[in-house]
Amino acid sequence: MSDTLELTKQLISRHSLTPMDDGCIDIIGARLAPLDFSLEMMRHSEVDNLWARRGNASPVVCFAGHTDVVPTGPVNKWDSDPFTPAVRDGMLYGRGASDMKGSLAAFVTAIEKFVAEYPQHKGSIALLLTSDEEGIAVDGTVRVVETLQDRDEKLDYCIVGEPTSVSKTGDTIKNGRRGSLSGTLTVKGVQGHIAYPHLVKNPIHMAAPAIAELAATVWDEGNEYFPPTSWQISNIHGGTGATNVVPGTVEVLFNFRHSTASTVDSLKQRVHAILDQHGLEYDLQWEKSSGKPYLTPRGDLVDAVASAIKQVQGIETELSTSGGTSDGRFIADICPQVIELGPLNATIHKINECVSVADLDALSEIYYLTLCKLLAE
Repeated sequence: MSDTLELTKQLISRHSLTPMDDGCIDIIGARLAPLDFSLEMMRHSEVDNLWARRGNASPVVCFAGHTDVVPTGPVNKWDSDPFTPAVRDGMLYGRGASDMKGSLAAFVTAIEKFVAEYPQHKGSIALLLTSDEEGIAVDGTVRVVETLQDRDEKLDYCIVGEPTSVSKTGDTIKNGRRGSLSGTLTVKGVQGHIAYPHLVKNPIHMAAPAIAELAATVWDEGNEYFPPTSWQISNIHGGTGATNVVPGTVEVLFNFRHSTASTVDSLKQRVHAILDQHGLEYDLQWEKSSGKPYLTPRGDLVDAVASAIKQVQGIETELSTSGGTSDGRFIADICPQVIELGPLNATIHKINECVSVADLDALSEIYYLTLCKLLAE
């Protein structure tokens, strides 16, 4: 059994349902301590975070990830217990196998191999772990980044171990993510009996033309790396429960997934301008924890990772900014080059989540070669 597989199985065995770590960080810390890593626990509320670093010089190569997992769903639907790792037909099954305990194990074994071969490597190696990524993500990576910012500790390169691959491990890396901006719009009217329309102001009718314009608006054209910004309604709440009453308000929940071609401020201003143009009486609350977009163009990190993938997997990787948000959005505040690379994402968050045993070793080798290219050559 390979070291990466064995470590992944140890981590899967921990019931680290978000935001709990359940000892995963201790397992990883025990592997890093003999390699002369300084280990700094940063606990916030119920969340365990680890900042580990070997060396004090630049460049700093950081691996980042999360130990928490999503709920299992109905356990009786799994072919084996989700927290009892099981290997069948070359696949390792268990909650977190691909998202993202396999990546964490590959981080560790890649670092161990690299330090054994290059004990006097240039620069520094760091590891940033949290148990608060799958949940609300307010006491995890963002807290560690704030601490590092306060002491002016910067990173040069960061690899986040999110499962990014589609058909073969390494075929896709994320070199950026769209931003997420959510809002709750409440349009105000006058409630009354549905049979007396002259005595009411129906907020649903009043909001409809503005909603149509918001849906039809071209917010930007995107750019080389990002698709155009998208505005989508996720829910509409209106009505009193009775069929003969016009409601006094209607509530619209919406979200932007936006590229670097638009800013948060510009999107907010344009939304308010459209609502004002339609003469609505409204209240608009913007979500405070919206994620900013980030982008890492081709450069040292992308080139090193792509070269490593070519050596190990024999394929050319594709760059992508698709999907939701990740903790990369926080790390980008202190690191100019952030990418995400992990195993196949086909089974993440699903019943019978799994990862290929062979892919675990391939991923570890890709991480190792990336370290070689950035800190040994």
